[in-house]
Amino acid sequence: MTRLLISCRDRPGIVAAVSQFLHRVGANIVSSDQHSTDAAGGGPFFMRMEFALPAAVDLEPVARAFGSEVAENLAMDWTMWPAERPKRLALLASRHDHCLLDLLWRERRGELEARTELVVSNHPDLEADVDRFGVPYHHVPVVREHKAEAEQRLLELLAGRVDLVVLARYMQILTGGFLERVGVPVINIHHSFLPAFAGADPHQRAKDRGVKLIGATAHYVTEELDAGPIIEQDVIRVDHRHSAARLARLGSDIERVVLARAVAWHCEDRVLRYGATTVVFA
Repeated sequence: MTRLLISCRDRPGIVAAVSQFLHRVGANIVSSDQHSTDAAGGGPFFMRMEFALPAAVDLEPVARAFGSEVAENLAMDWTMWPAERPKRLALLASRHDHCLLDLLWRERRGELEARTELVVSNHPDLEADVDRFGVPYHHVPVVREHKAEAEQRLLELLAGRVDLVVLARYMQILTGGFLERVGVPVINIHHSFLPAFAGADPHQRAKDRGVKLIGATAHYVTEELDAGPIIEQDVIRVDHRHSAARLARLGSDIERVVLARAVAWHCEDRVLRYGATTVVFA
C-alpha cells in the first residue's frame, strides 16, 4: 500500500488527473479523502489517497512519473510514502516518563506505524526504563551557558536517522537554528492551561482559579513557543473536589493519549500542514 498526500490550489480536474494517472499505472485506489477550503475561489485543496500497485510495479518510477505528468502541471506539493515502511522516530524527554513510556509501549504493541531509533534526554533518570524496550538511550545534558553545544550534539545524533522528532515532555526550548537544521518535523505536547497558567506549578494555580476543564494540545514545533500548527487536542471536566495533584494526574493521562494520537496520525500520513493550521484526515 502507498499513501499519496497532495496540497495545491483548487481547480477542476484534480481528482480526475490523479485517478486517471493511477489507473494508467495499474494502481487500485483503496481510500480517498479530500478537503477544499474554497472550491469556488480556488482556495487550498488537500487530498490523502491510499492505493495498491501491482506486485511487479516499483514505486520509485511511478513517483517520478507522477511528479512530471501530474504534480508539475497542477503546482502540487506532494509526497508518496510506502505504508510498509515505518517512520523512524527520535523521542526526546526529560524526567517525566508518562508520554515517553506510553509511546514505546504502543510501538511494542503494534499500535504505531513507527520504529523508535533512539531516546535522548537531558537527564539520566529514565535510562533503565528505556533499556527494557531495547532502544538506545543518550544523555545529553543542557546547561544554559552551553546550550549551543548540546543542540549540536543532538543534531549529530539525529542526522539522517529519523523521520520525526517527538518531544515527549522534553523540558527544553529548541532554538530556531536547531529547527532549521534538524530537517524533519518536530511534534510537542503541552497541557492546555497554556498560556493562562504558563510557568511553574500550573496545576495549583489552575486549582486556585477554579478551572472546570483541563486538557492537552499536540502541535508541530515552530520557533514561536507553543504556537505551531495544532494536530490534536482533548479535555476532561474537573471540579472543586479535585486537588492540584489529582489535576496533574488527570492531565498526564490526557497528554499521553493526545500525543499518541498525533504521532500515530503523522506516521499514517494523515496530517497536512497549511500555514499556521493543519488538515487531519483522521
